Amino acid sequence: MTKSDIRLGADIGGTFTDIALEVRGAIYSTKLLTNYTNPEQSILDGMKIVAKDAGVDVSEIDILIHGTTLATNALIERRGARTALVTTEGFRDVIEMRTENRFEQYDLNIKLPAPLIPREDRFPIKGRISAKGDELQPLDEPALEALADRLVAEGFEAVAIGFIHSYLNPSHEERAREIIARKLDVPISISAEVSPQMREFERFNTVCANAYVRPQMSDYLGRLQGRLKDMGVKCPVFIFHSGGGLITVETAAVLIVTEN
Repeated sequence: MTKSDIRLGADIGGTFTDIALEVRGAIYSTKLLTNYTNPEQSILDGMKIVAKDAGVDVSEIDILIHGTTLATNALIERRGARTALVTTEGFRDVIEMRTENRFEQYDLNIKLPAPLIPREDRFPIKGRISAKGDELQPLDEPALEALADRLVAEGFEAVAIGFIHSYLNPSHEERAREIIARKLDVPISISAEVSPQMREFERFNTVCANAYVRPQMSDYLGRLQGRLKDMGVKCPVFIFHSGGGLITVETAAVLIVTEN
């Protein structure tokens, strides 16, 4: 067989996991209940079923493409990690103030969803980048050192960093990540990498969402890769991106949530 003669697609949903195997134009598929405790188990079980139906071994699969709503479900159900937001002084409440856009223009009693990160877990730090990308105020590194100690003591599981105008100059965010990572061994997401765009609400909210689900998704993708290898699957694994493209498992484990 030539390369990509055998392709497998796996999609984990909130209720079912769907597996489809294409062998030179012939399609073999199955549907299983999603395993909430170990989502990768449904993929492995489904792979065995379709491979047996097709009369091939899982080691013969040339490419595996995986889509899932696990991160989306975790956001909706608020099942993410305890996350800290480190942000520019004066911008602590951006994710709660939102923008001037209104969901219901004339509804005076509307109740909007609470931000993923409560106010007590949002930490302002002095330091300022200008709208042209120049440093107006140096980053308060001693304050970041003290904050890192506090995050360790309080048991935070992830950190989101969002500073003003970091899409033009990410140096403050990168330095803050470096300082915090010395003491805190948890995933740290910075907005300049997750969503390098203008408008603080959109950028901060996206990096918060990324950090919130990153521990759970990184752990899941790591387990999936390990168990596929143990099963004898040698092909590359790609993840469906929210924009419709494909990214590697390694990239997906870091950039869970992005804006397109």
